[in-house]
Amino acid sequence: MGDRKRRICIMQNVLMLLIGSFISQLYASEDVAFYESFDETFEGRWIVSEKEDYKGVWKHVKSEGHDDYGLLVSDKAKKYAIVKELDEPIDIKDGTVILQYEVRLQNGLECGGAYIKYLRPQGDGWIPKEFDNESPYTIMFGPDKCGATNKVHFILKHKNPNSGEYIEHHLKYPPSVPSDKLTHVYTAILKSDNELRILVDGEEKKKVNFLSNDDFEPPLVPPKTIPDPDDRKPEDWDERAKIPDPVAKKPDDWNEDAPMEIEDEDAVKPEGWLDDEPEEIDDPEATKPEDWDEEEDGEWEAPKIDNPKCEEAPGCGEWKRPMKRNPAYKGKWHAPLIENPNYKGVWKPQLIGNPNYFELDRPNFDPVAAIGIEIWTMQDGLLFDNILIASDERVAESYRGTAWKPKFDEEKEKQKVEEAADSEGLKGVQKVVFYYLYKVADLPFLGDHKVKFLVSPAQNFAFAEISCHRCCNFLRLFPCRSFLKRPRNSPTSQLESYSPLLLSSSQFY
Repeated sequence: MGDRKRRICIMQNVLMLLIGSFISQLYASEDVAFYESFDETFEGRWIVSEKEDYKGVWKHVKSEGHDDYGLLVSDKAKKYAIVKELDEPIDIKDGTVILQYEVRLQNGLECGGAYIKYLRPQGDGWIPKEFDNESPYTIMFGPDKCGATNKVHFILKHKNPNSGEYIEHHLKYPPSVPSDKLTHVYTAILKSDNELRILVDGEEKKKVNFLSNDDFEPPLVPPKTIPDPDDRKPEDWDERAKIPDPVAKKPDDWNEDAPMEIEDEDAVKPEGWLDDEPEEIDDPEATKPEDWDEEEDGEWEAPKIDNPKCEEAPGCGEWKRPMKRNPAYKGKWHAPLIENPNYKGVWKPQLIGNPNYFELDRPNFDPVAAIGIEIWTMQDGLLFDNILIASDERVAESYRGTAWKPKFDEEKEKQKVEEAADSEGLKGVQKVVFYYLYKVADLPFLGDHKVKFLVSPAQNFAFAEISCHRCCNFLRLFPCRSFLKRPRNSPTSQLESYSPLLLSSSQFY
């Protein structure tokens, strides 16, 4: 039995060595042009920008809950810039190219970017510590969220071979950014057939073609013709499809001054209408507070209440006849429209050949000479990790499986546990709230309102769910303001005498 255990142990060790050897060879494969795991500190290898705008501090820390290091955005409401120059520029013009990296929004992302810039070779004299938002890039890829913006960017800066000008081309209708605080992996696959695929967590979210006129704004290939910028609309060009009939005349009986509504002469004042009674009166039970200072507070006036005499009457105050539609009303007269005999259509400038037009078989991607992160964010806790440039999709998939998936699965499981605990906590809050609602509803002077008092909050408990983190305030204020409408003859002291009951609910929190 002992020999068998030893053989199993030896086989397990050999298997682990083989797997480790395979992974090491994979990571060192020629299919991997660049890989940054941040297992070691970034200092000395990545250069932090010394430009004045970039006050944010980068840190080398472990991802929350993992024994795995990453590059951390440590401060809120700051700009950040850091760059890694490559030993040799990476040619991404031919063949398949995969850009992939992980980012975890540990404190969420309300407003900020978490994208990466793949820089093209910089001009003479450029040094990494001067990296900023003006440093030219070939591709910008990754999450960006603020206000109405919620997208996984893919922006290509492409050089027009005729003009020599670099144009930004933005992916249309990009994927949205996941809204949780888990580690997510973003992958852009650039194929030799001009196909671009965007993956989030290994799942395809977008597939487009670089040369399509519908997938980028503006399209990479300009139109063959453009409107002539020097063309002008002739002065006699008539764009009106219809015109008022010049021979039409207003009918003699058309009265433009008749009002739209008139008093209903057939209406009769209801019997029992109290003309001399106002709809509201001063509250006879109200008294001026003892600390009221008329010099500072002004003349004290009693608060208004509904006039109880009006409750039994059909109405109070001056009676006026209701308005009705005026059958004689016609409004302002306008001549009817007829077809315009001089109509020439909507004028457009004539088309001319586009001097910037060119044909393209494959985008002319500039090489990637450096990798930079240049962002502004209102949240801290953004953690970058496992930045990869490869030429084989299987390699990128393997990295996702070994470097990202275990972390994600662990975080997802923890999230489920926390959500279950929150759900149980909410149920406890509901029990406390309804316990006190029943207590208050049993007050003698609320007997007539008990059903409404209990059913209404039960139907609308979503309010409590939204504000459950403020349940102390909810329990103190919500019943008094929303449901305890004091009957006219009930003294205020009856409610005030029960305030300790409501306030005591804070003992549960």
